[in-house]
Amino acid sequence: MTQGVDVVGLYVRDQGEALAFYVEKLGFRVHTDVRNGDYRWLTVQHPEQPSFQLGLFKPGPPVHDAATAQALREVVAKGAMPPLVLVVDDCRAAYERLRGNGVEFTQEPVDRYGAVDAGFRDPSGNGWKMIEARSKSPSQRSK
Repeated sequence: MTQGVDVVGLYVRDQGEALAFYVEKLGFRVHTDVRNGDYRWLTVQHPEQPSFQLGLFKPGPPVHDAATAQALREVVAKGAMPPLVLVVDDCRAAYERLRGNGVEFTQEPVDRYGAVDAGFRDPSGNGWKMIEARSKSPSQRSK
């Protein structure tokens, strides 16, 4: 039996705004964009990771009542959700490219823990860490 994570969701304040950010600024692709009344199932994928989808979901009906939806929007806007991690080959080059695309960074690239990382937030407040992939030693490559 095969199992695995297919979709991980983020709460966003505006799906159109989130879609523009993830596609136009980060370079993701639309995977699914369907509606059922006011409900919209919207997922994107990183072009180098087609088996994984990132859901861009707006809190609200039919999943949440108005008070819960408002609380979720507030928590996300504060940046209180755990950060997501975007792995890149060259953090400094990706930083310059994404900054050129209009991504506003909360942290410039920093060397630490044997890697380089930077931080940014999406328009809804979801935090991201962009981390340079560590090169594997020959013994790790065979695993």
